[in-house]
Amino acid sequence: MSSTQVFRAALVQLRSGREIAPNVAAAEDLIRAAAAEGARYVQTPENTPLMELSTRRLFERIKPESETESLDAFSRMARDLGIWLHVGSVAIRVGEDKAANRAFIFAPDGRVAARYDKIHMFDVDLPSGETYRESKTYAPGATAVGVRLPWGVLGVTTCYDLRFPEQYKALAQAGADFLAVPSAFTKQTGEAHWHVLLRARAIETGCFVLAAAQGGVHENGRATYGHSLIVSPWGEILAEAGEEPCVISAEIDLADVAAARQRIPALDHVRPFEVRLNEPEMAAAKAAERR
Repeated sequence: MSSTQVFRAALVQLRSGREIAPNVAAAEDLIRAAAAEGARYVQTPENTPLMELSTRRLFERIKPESETESLDAFSRMARDLGIWLHVGSVAIRVGEDKAANRAFIFAPDGRVAARYDKIHMFDVDLPSGETYRESKTYAPGATAVGVRLPWGVLGVTTCYDLRFPEQYKALAQAGADFLAVPSAFTKQTGEAHWHVLLRARAIETGCFVLAAAQGGVHENGRATYGHSLIVSPWGEILAEAGEEPCVISAEIDLADVAAARQRIPALDHVRPFEVRLNEPEMAAAKAAERR
């Protein structure tokens, strides 16, 4: 089997807190463990260096990209280990009162091969009473991003993007073979939707789905679901974590993408269509008025 077609992917599951240095150190330990297991691509979750709900505390700690020290640390890790390192997201100051929720993919030489700003903002009121308004703090991205790795094309997304299948279909149609979904899903929504959404995105596109997650109760009091997942293009779960910080990995074979798409060539069958809403009761009422 060609070495350019097969590689080991690893997902680092974290429970990030409110201080950057300990979070980066915890991530580094697990990234190094993943590389020691033979992983060539390693992904960390959304909000890797900092999980902070307080806007004031967040902006006291984050900086513009050029001044963000954790990026230097992640670049060094990628270079030292000779891996593709996908940091799920880092909060980057882009204005006086706005941040970008930005993913970074570091090449094995330490350079930034791609950046992605999360497009869809998590603005919700959950039945549990939890309220989130990402759009108050974060500026949404406007561009879907793919990056060519040695084995194929990685489509880059983040967390809440998972609920918007059109983004994943567009990435697959643009050539993506693997889809990344680093996340910090709430425990409540994760229990209800995490597995089914990730498997659906894999099945719809015929792509591998790689989703590193935050898990457990964090220092800020937020509970995240964990259960980092690697899903095959046929929708099979290849590896799954629990709630604790850990590393999971699986062998990724590009031939599985071709096989799944040959069996169900849905991407080739996409057709344009219009939507028409029929309202028979209203039409009947108007007909009665005319009589």
